[in-house]
Amino acid sequence: MPGPSDSRAAWGELPLLVDTSAWSRAHHATVRDSWVKALLAGRLRLSPAARLEILLSARSGADFDVLAERLTAVRTAPLTAATARAAQDAMRTLAHRSAGAQRIPVVDYLIAAAAQETGAAVLHYDRDYDTLAEIMAFESVWLAPPGSLP
Repeated sequence: MPGPSDSRAAWGELPLLVDTSAWSRAHHATVRDSWVKALLAGRLRLSPAARLEILLSARSGADFDVLAERLTAVRTAPLTAATARAAQDAMRTLAHRSAGAQRIPVVDYLIAAAAQETGAAVLHYDRDYDTLAEIMAFESVWLAPPGSLP
């Protein structure tokens, strides 16, 4: 069984669009080595929507600048009109599935749609991506097993 330090074994072979839930937990000892290896291998991608969501966590101008600089280490994924249409189509599908089922954060739809558009997986720690993967063409990849990280 592959160890957690092997990012390809732990998280598959595809490029990985990073969700905020994964970004915020990347420092944990159980995933840090895999994260660094995936980053250095150029496998991590960040949607502009996720970038903005991550930057919201800055507590000051100085924190914002440091965080923005750290985010430049991750390649940018496209946010196109086709991405927005795919996100809306997924939202429509869930709305028709059951009342309120579409109430997933907009950023999650956009990240999933970007993954679908580019043939990537989504690296996350958020059950919403499992729901989106049921109706969209992307792979949902947990950063770590559900419930194993704070």
